[in-house]
Amino acid sequence: MQHITLNNGISMPQLGYGVWKVPDEEVAIPVEHALQAGYRSIDTAKIYGNESGVGKAIANSGIPREELFITTKVWNSDHGYENTLKAFDASLERLGLEYVDLYLVHWPAPKFDQYVETYQALEKLYKEGRVRAIGVCNFDIEHLERILDVCEVVPAINQVECHPYLQQKELRAYCEKHGIQVEAYSPLMNGTDVLENDVIQEIAKQNGKTPAQTILRWHLQSDMVAIPKTVTPSRMKENMDVFDFELSKEEMEKIAQLDKGIRNNAVPNEMNRR
Repeated sequence: MQHITLNNGISMPQLGYGVWKVPDEEVAIPVEHALQAGYRSIDTAKIYGNESGVGKAIANSGIPREELFITTKVWNSDHGYENTLKAFDASLERLGLEYVDLYLVHWPAPKFDQYVETYQALEKLYKEGRVRAIGVCNFDIEHLERILDVCEVVPAINQVECHPYLQQKELRAYCEKHGIQVEAYSPLMNGTDVLENDVIQEIAKQNGKTPAQTILRWHLQSDMVAIPKTVTPSRMKENMDVFDFELSKEEMEKIAQLDKGIRNNAVPNEMNRR
């Protein structure tokens, strides 16, 4: 496993395990498999409805807490300063933990215009030592600019949809300039047609790797954190097997040409549901 250092000095695994859409009553088993496969970073959220199951898997793993990196997120319906503090307490209780390593504002939900005070609640939690790092999710440049203008703590992470068909180059450059680590969700485009792309297939063949491994390697060499999601143990191991090869400069440039601006998930400025 490779690690990156966040802007507050905290170390984070560069490859994590996401549990979006895995039901609470089912999530413990795949999380246990992921931990057995070597993952130490687990990404959940209040809206996923599976924090309790994730907590059970953590408790059953026997892995020392300090070896794990646990992320969860505050949902839109809990925006606002006091609401966010209450939501964090509830998430912590469901997870069965004394602290989380990373707490994120899940969406800016600009229509409701509460993401700044929501982030300020995260700052309070951070200063109290109840979270080791704070950040945002699905924030565009305009949303980040408001946070940087008004708030004291620069977000450690901006977690966004990112894959070869949506490379977020302008946003990534902005984040790099301000010391914000980009974390890619849906890094394999939810297993859709990017895996069938001829360029990806050819590069994979040349390196003796799968298309999924090739794309994850592209993320790592692009200095991003990636959190692929799968419930299949063999694919968990496949996704972890990306630290023994490197893409050449030419291969990285070929993948850079694949950007189509295609999203599988919501546009941040339009995602305003509670």
